[in-house]
Amino acid sequence: MEHKIATILVTGGAGFIGSAVIRHLINNTNIKVVNVDKLTYAGNLESLKDIADNKRYQFEQVDICDATEIKRVFEQYQPDIIMHLAAESHVDRSIDGPGEFIQTNIIGTYTLLEQARLYWTELSAEKKSAFRFHHISTDEVYGDLEGTDDLFTETTSYAPSSPYSASKASSDHLVRAWQRTYGLPTIITNCSNNYGPYHFPEKLIPLVILNALAGKPLPVYGKGNQIRDWLYVEDHARALVLVATTGDIAETYNIGGHNEQQNIDVVKSICELLEELSPQKPEGVKQYKDLITFVTDRAGHDVRYAIDASKIAKELDWIPQETFESGLRKTVQWYLDNQAWCQHVQDGSYQQ
Repeated sequence: MEHKIATILVTGGAGFIGSAVIRHLINNTNIKVVNVDKLTYAGNLESLKDIADNKRYQFEQVDICDATEIKRVFEQYQPDIIMHLAAESHVDRSIDGPGEFIQTNIIGTYTLLEQARLYWTELSAEKKSAFRFHHISTDEVYGDLEGTDDLFTETTSYAPSSPYSASKASSDHLVRAWQRTYGLPTIITNCSNNYGPYHFPEKLIPLVILNALAGKPLPVYGKGNQIRDWLYVEDHARALVLVATTGDIAETYNIGGHNEQQNIDVVKSICELLEELSPQKPEGVKQYKDLITFVTDRAGHDVRYAIDASKIAKELDWIPQETFESGLRKTVQWYLDNQAWCQHVQDGSYQQ
């Protein structure tokens, strides 16, 4: 790309993956970053505390469904690339209340695409040719894998199971339609399950870590035999920036960690790490694994996800740096070292 990338606008930058992308951009590039985040329950500016005062970082508390405000942000900051991560993403919440997912993931993506199209149309020829709209999605749009050897590829048919994955599938279709119909230069990535530092504690790995440290039950759906491909969030952030800056327009890239694990094995691995790293247990707890509690399975729960990430490896020379073992150890240690962050999330004071 000949045009120098000066500014990247990241939606959902106060979320788990978005904050990792912003930390990576600020710490490893000279690019200016504009963080657009509504600050719902999952948005936490404490996750960006280390870079918040950097001169190349700006924060705008804006809802992506607000066309007027999105237009203002585009005009004010003149971004070269949009990295769209803002989304409602928790499956259980989507089952309990799908409306927010339809609003943010579908209407929000539509609003962002339209404002991006209007902005892009008015750019100079040089800036126009360099512009990218990078939409970050999930492997859950593909639904369930039946065979033990099957993998999701970039051409796997969509078969979403939950209101969450259906809303993300809808947003993927919108992005492709805006590229095909209007020529908007878009790229899509679909990733496997992320884990790592700053992960909101309703998700499996941080929930298990913090519940274990508090002596609370470690809930496992069904028999815990669901298989996920785990991707360390900092590996994902590297991949996303690489795709946004060097990926080909109209392409899709699957990003996975090559780390298939059954949920029950993930929980047991966390317990083993805590025995080593935090042997001082809560009163009444002999072993962390004694806290494992099997609960009624989630409605429509997909059994197996697994990503074929050979395309991004071959075309963009990306492979994950962390194994599941190394990444999980780093993650558990981070939660042990950052109890204040965890406490602020659990008591709600992070939202003040």
